[in-house]
Amino acid sequence: MRQRLQADAYITVYLSLSLTIILALILALLQGARIGAVRMKSELVVDIAMNSALGEYNRELFEKYGLLLIDTTYGGTNGSVIHTRDHIEKYFSKNFELSPVGLVTGRSTMMPARLSSADITGYSVATDGGGAVLKRQILSYMGSEPVEAAIKSIQNNADQLKNSGFEEMNVENEAQSNANDINTPRELDLDGNGENETYYVDNPAAGVTAQKSVGILSLAAPDINVISTAAIDSSTLASHRKLLKGTGLDETVATGAGPDMLFERYLHEKCGCYGLEKDDSHLKYELEYILAGKDSDYANLEKVVERLFLIKEAANYVYIMNDPAKLAEADALALTASVLLTLPELQEAIKMAIIFAWTFAETISDLRILLSGGKVPLIKTADSWNLSLEHMLEFRDHLKNGGGSGLSYEDYLKMLLILEKKQKKTMRLMDIIEINIRKLSGNEAFSLDRCVDIISVDFDILGAYNKKIEIERIYGYEMFD
Repeated sequence: MRQRLQADAYITVYLSLSLTIILALILALLQGARIGAVRMKSELVVDIAMNSALGEYNRELFEKYGLLLIDTTYGGTNGSVIHTRDHIEKYFSKNFELSPVGLVTGRSTMMPARLSSADITGYSVATDGGGAVLKRQILSYMGSEPVEAAIKSIQNNADQLKNSGFEEMNVENEAQSNANDINTPRELDLDGNGENETYYVDNPAAGVTAQKSVGILSLAAPDINVISTAAIDSSTLASHRKLLKGTGLDETVATGAGPDMLFERYLHEKCGCYGLEKDDSHLKYELEYILAGKDSDYANLEKVVERLFLIKEAANYVYIMNDPAKLAEADALALTASVLLTLPELQEAIKMAIIFAWTFAETISDLRILLSGGKVPLIKTADSWNLSLEHMLEFRDHLKNGGGSGLSYEDYLKMLLILEKKQKKTMRLMDIIEINIRKLSGNEAFSLDRCVDIISVDFDILGAYNKKIEIERIYGYEMFD
């Protein structure tokens, strides 16, 4: 009997010792699982907080331009990435707080944690890299667009213009030199009495040349009164102010013919121009602004039309100088000038004055056709020439609207855009975006250099028993490959 009780006592001691070890192991495993669960929940909550912050992108910017950016003003007046950090901290804490019922009943949680700090270690804003961040988003937005066929013809036109040398020619300088020569008074003995008199040459093309003082746009526009009067203060826009900068987290952007074509197509899609204005835009001639950069629609259109004038004038001059029939007409008219009775040596100068005037009148005719919705080829043929020499002398009575074949005003505009410097186009596009977003309610302080694309955050979290958890996340709308 005593022997049996002694054996049971041994079993009890061993069982007690074993249970202590097993319970210690279970508690250790439970604590490890608890710590792991807190870590896992922290990772999930960090991801939720980051995604929630990205979900607060500017809705108007996305709807109008297809761009996903966090506007750090959040509808206020001062934007700062600190505001975004505060939003991230709020989203994190909300996901670790007890529910209202839990707070009332005094419940505790097996996975307690609180955010010690969330430090922003890096971020990129839309204007970083001279707009590289913005351009990267544009290329992503346009990635599925078929652009090759649409842009190829524009590129071909631009190549033709570039190879023609028309932009390098300055017919106006030659015309002015010719006019100065003809207008120089001569001292002649007209009566044969040995006394010289001041003589001014009678230039048959002087009436046409005098029209230049009216202004190219005023002459070419079908109705000067319908041109937009919208204006801006460019000093407040991205291309004119000192921009805030991110930390350079990601300023990479694809380069080459493909991305350039996508960017051009985006400009055509999102920006209006003369004849194709967008109702919801402040400046009506946005593509013209990208080219000219002036503070009003009128000034931008005027600048673009003047540039087109110089190109078309060069092309028309080259055509006349290579057309024997038109040269003969100009020569015949020069022969009728009374000056040849006394100064036959000026025949060639008078002929050239007529050619310059004819070129000017024809170019104004081309611009009138373009601005009224018609088409004009870059290089003329006999069939596409508009004004006869007779009509040239009173060309304003013979301008016609519309019709023709070749390139439209929009085609010429796109051709000039594709030849423009990429950086200038990017910066002025940013101006256009800021102008139009600011006019929308709640976006009065909008600026692209306060709009975040990618953000990096270091989270310091305190779990149970003040166990420190460190998590770093980099989140953005266009993540690294």
